[in-house]
Amino acid sequence: MAHKKPEAMNFEEAMAELEQVVRHLEDGRVPLEQAIGSYERGAALKARCEELLKDARLTVEEIYKSKDGTVEVKSSDLQALVEGPQ
Repeated sequence: MAHKKPEAMNFEEAMAELEQVVRHLEDGRVPLEQAIGSYERGAALKARCEELLKDARLTVEEIYKSKDGTVEVKSSDLQALVEGPQ
C-alpha cells in the first residue's frame, strides 16, 4: 500500500496514521523488518506533527489580539506538546 508523504499531510492525517503505527508496533506480532519500516514511518509522521504544531503556535502568536484591541505576542502551551514531558 502506498502511503501519502508526511510533508503532504495535515495534522489530523499525520496524527491518525501515527496512532495506527504505534498500535501496530505495540501489538508485538510484527516481523523485525516490518517493525523497522513502521518505526521509520512513525518517526517521519511525528516530525510532521511537530512541524505543524510549531507553525500553529507561531500563527497563534501572530494573530493574538487583546480585549482593548491592541495586538500582542503571547506564548502558548503548544510548545510543551511539541517537546513532550521533560
